[in-house]
Amino acid sequence: MDMDSSMISLIFMVAVVIVILSVFFSFVPVMLWISALASGVNVGIITLVAMRLRRVTPARIVNPLIKARKAGIDLNTNQLESHFLSGGNVDRVVDALVAAQRADIPLGFERAAAIDLAGRDVLQAVQMSVNPKVIETPVIAAVAMDGIEVKAKAKVTVRANIDRLVGGAGEETIIARVGEGIVTTIGSSQFHKDVLENPDRISQTVLNKGLDSGTAFEILSIDIADVDVGKNIGAILQTDQAEADKRIAQAKAEERRAMAVATEQEMKARVEEMKAKVVEAEAEVPMALAEALRTGKLGVMDYYNMQNIMADTTMREAFGNTNDRKKNDTDKK
Repeated sequence: MDMDSSMISLIFMVAVVIVILSVFFSFVPVMLWISALASGVNVGIITLVAMRLRRVTPARIVNPLIKARKAGIDLNTNQLESHFLSGGNVDRVVDALVAAQRADIPLGFERAAAIDLAGRDVLQAVQMSVNPKVIETPVIAAVAMDGIEVKAKAKVTVRANIDRLVGGAGEETIIARVGEGIVTTIGSSQFHKDVLENPDRISQTVLNKGLDSGTAFEILSIDIADVDVGKNIGAILQTDQAEADKRIAQAKAEERRAMAVATEQEMKARVEEMKAKVVEAEAEVPMALAEALRTGKLGVMDYYNMQNIMADTTMREAFGNTNDRKKNDTDKK
């Protein structure tokens, strides 16, 4: 019975020791500490435990530190841990420092950390300083002074400027400025053939403007990849203007026609009104004659004389109409 109790106690103690060692090795990165010592990086166990307490992954600090020491870059855990706690990418910053040292580019840790915290890829910037990047603009259309549209596409070779990465404009600004230079050059050309014959005029004009000022890049060259002729914008504008003028003229003519029709209708209405008044007045003549005869203001002989005059006038008008018809018949023959 005593032997069984001793065996159980021994197993329990072994289990407790195993649990304690498991917790210790999971909390204290002993293997990482050994790797650091083997690489010549002096990092104490207490420092690694303190990193755990500050919620910093020790491997994210120690491995880049080993890489930097092997490359001959003097860094310490405080610098890397501070950058990690600031939200930076420690491994990428160290890789950028190593690449800059190999390429003989002056770049310190503080500058690299600031570039990384600014949201730019510091490693890519160092690589672009060694191997320039080609930025291709979209097809940019502009109109020469002769009204012909010219389409051009450029390839801009840029190199990253480490000193201006923080606060410098990006690729979109380079593309916009180059596009503005292309439009200016084409628009100031007298004839579109001048641009087609000498596309290097665009490159020279754009380069002379210093378009890389205030950007994170240095423009090395601008090459016109393609130049093409587009539409005859001048002719299209003239056609549109002529069509607009025609529509305006048609509208004015229609307005004048409508006014003439309205005037004609008004005149007709006035004539009809006058005729109605004449008929009304003629209807009152017999009544006036009768009233004059009745009151004695007009005698019978006066009435007969007036009738003779009216008959004579009618006869003369009939003769005049007959003579006019004979004359017209003679002229026709």
